[in-house]
Amino acid sequence: MRCWVVIACLFTALPAWADEAADKGRAIAAEADRRDTGFKDSEAAVVMILKSARGDESRRALRIKVLEATAAGEGDKSLVIFDEPRDIAGAALLSFSHVLEPDDQWLYLPEVGRVKRISGANRAGPFMGSEFAYEDIAAPALEKYSYRFLRQEPCGKLTCNIIERTPLYKDSGYARQEVWLDSAEYRPWRVDFYDRRGAHLKRLTYGKFARYGAFWRAHRLLMENLRTGKSTLLAVTAYRLGVGLSEVDFSQASLKRAQ
Repeated sequence: MRCWVVIACLFTALPAWADEAADKGRAIAAEADRRDTGFKDSEAAVVMILKSARGDESRRALRIKVLEATAAGEGDKSLVIFDEPRDIAGAALLSFSHVLEPDDQWLYLPEVGRVKRISGANRAGPFMGSEFAYEDIAAPALEKYSYRFLRQEPCGKLTCNIIERTPLYKDSGYARQEVWLDSAEYRPWRVDFYDRRGAHLKRLTYGKFARYGAFWRAHRLLMENLRTGKSTLLAVTAYRLGVGLSEVDFSQASLKRAQ
């Protein structure tokens, strides 16, 4: 966990409940991370449905590949490949999540035939016109945030622990996020995103969970923009763990041959 202290803290002691909330929030996040460790790699077929504020829809077919991090200080790697419609087929986003350094992301667009690096300042922007930002696509490594326990609330038939996580990395579009994790399996059910001004910007809702060995995966992820009324649904149609992916599948060269 990256640690920082503002000058005021040198002169004013924090109340004990603040420390307890931070410790409890961190412990819940760490347990969720522990339960999702060891999957090695995965591949999913996904339908992306973009809906306008008026209810108009457009659909895209894509694949998402993930390689679990094995080195200390590194996060997972992911590759998103668009297969349909024809005008964006072959577009691909490669993400390297880091812990103590800014994430690396590269976008390949077939129509221009080159790989473009996504700068830190642009990571808060929309990914391929969706309601997901580029920073939402990279894996949320545990050490990239500070944490605080907020409260417990019912989530369906379960009880969720609601924790606040605050990005420690530069150029985030979010001031903070509220994450709902059920107390039974530590699955994410909802994430509320607050912009840099503290306004409630987006909500991500998870659903249709399926278990693969020791690991739970949501097959429905709905990102709603509360400001514009637009939404993006990711519906998983097929999912596999342990498909034998390697570092070779997650290189910049792999972007151009990902079709």
